[in-house]
Amino acid sequence: MGEPLTVAGSDGSRELAALNSWRSDWAGLHVVVLGLGVTGFSVADTLVELGAEVLVVARDSSEEHRELLDVIGASYVQADAELPPALAGFEAELVVVSPGYPPRHPFLQWAAEQQLEVWGDIELAWRLRDKTVRRDGTPADWICITGTNGKTTTAQLTATMLVKGGLRAAPAGNIGVPVLDAIRDPLGFDFLVVELSSHQLHWVNRNAGGMLAPLAAVCLNLADDHLEWHGTREAYRGAKAKVYDNVRVACVYNLADAATREMVEEATVQEGCRAIGFGLGIPGPSDVGLVDGILVDRAFLEERRTSALELATIDDLVPGGLDSPHMTANVLAAAALARAVGVLPAQIRDAIRGFRIDHHRTEVVADSGGITWVDDSKATNAHAADAALSGFASVVWIVGGLLKGVDPAPLVRSHAKRLRAAVLIGQDRTVLREAFERHAPGVMVVEVVGGETGEVMPAAVRAAASVARPGDVVLLAPAAASMDQFTDYAERGARFAEAVRAHLEGADRDDDPPSGPLA
Repeated sequence: MGEPLTVAGSDGSRELAALNSWRSDWAGLHVVVLGLGVTGFSVADTLVELGAEVLVVARDSSEEHRELLDVIGASYVQADAELPPALAGFEAELVVVSPGYPPRHPFLQWAAEQQLEVWGDIELAWRLRDKTVRRDGTPADWICITGTNGKTTTAQLTATMLVKGGLRAAPAGNIGVPVLDAIRDPLGFDFLVVELSSHQLHWVNRNAGGMLAPLAAVCLNLADDHLEWHGTREAYRGAKAKVYDNVRVACVYNLADAATREMVEEATVQEGCRAIGFGLGIPGPSDVGLVDGILVDRAFLEERRTSALELATIDDLVPGGLDSPHMTANVLAAAALARAVGVLPAQIRDAIRGFRIDHHRTEVVADSGGITWVDDSKATNAHAADAALSGFASVVWIVGGLLKGVDPAPLVRSHAKRLRAAVLIGQDRTVLREAFERHAPGVMVVEVVGGETGEVMPAAVRAAASVARPGDVVLLAPAAASMDQFTDYAERGARFAEAVRAHLEGADRDDDPPSGPLA
């Protein structure tokens, strides 16, 4: 990617477009890092390693991260919305923002007033991706994955398929491992499978010199989410659509979701890039899909107009919990991405057979007395909850949390007939209760009011158990974020599972009236 460069602007400042390699001259660059979570720390750590002067500004942070900043030599100031004096006097040349900061945040408005470029961690990682290179001297290729629902499973599946194909690959990004940590792995990778949130994509491909050019990309689906962050559904859609910009080999899209096809049609891609559809029906040429219970590829073979390659069967999906319709769609999307790289059909089949989905994704916690208890705490938005609810005929639904500005009414209305009852938890219960009153007046609604974190799930489980009948599924699919009452969706799911097991162990007391913070 060229020799080290230092290029000055007309005012003597650093020309940021020239900073497009690990070997560029980053020394002394004054960078403000917004946020000190996992992403923010990875940004600060990387920039310090490059020799930059780093000031981290964050509303809050863990004691561990603050101590580590002292160790690596970065400065830190705690601030929420009011501009701290340390920031005003830092003479910043660049701002790198963590995904939690919305574009309208006062610090970002300040950056705009100062005419500072703002990057996300993905922009920075793309520029630095040549820290380690492959045998041919090139950095790892990227496969980028986004969508309202299914990103993590698809990223894990894709990486698993690449590894089965003999490639060194790893999932990174929004999946939990910062991309900046992955590009600094001393052994390096052939491919990084990068899960991208809409927050991360908002900051992607905004500046010359840092343009992402993934080998392949997919937007799995699109439904309203994170509207409070983006401001409008158009802005949310626009962020998701960026995943297809400048793709080199394959833009994979959802045949059942017109928005993803339109994104591909509107995208500016590199010459030779193909559009590859995935869906649960019989695939056309250049698609992957299903034929009589067989997952097939009609995209990556010469005779695709007359033939298809078998990738796996629905039976192969069952052990890993991948046989539900939305999970099967994720498998097909991952297979299309892997085939774009050149992974063989038999290798894809072997990867599927050995794969197991993560906890908190339609995970059966218990089956007792004819009632099945299912943890889908990962359903943090309406689209994911819709997929979970659609898999069951009679449901006691545990729902609620932070709705992120999304109206739950369509979801309530579409599933009213399958609901025996709903148990409402979390901060936005009023909005949910009103949605049930308008669109599902015949459904029994119980609210879990307040309570400490450790009390919420036991109360919800007691309420659900009091109305569930044999044949029902008690489903935790909150359709909301968890941070109002829990650390994250994983803690929410774990506490649900603990509460279910504790309730079943004390089943001899099930006839007692529910107690706890219920309304």
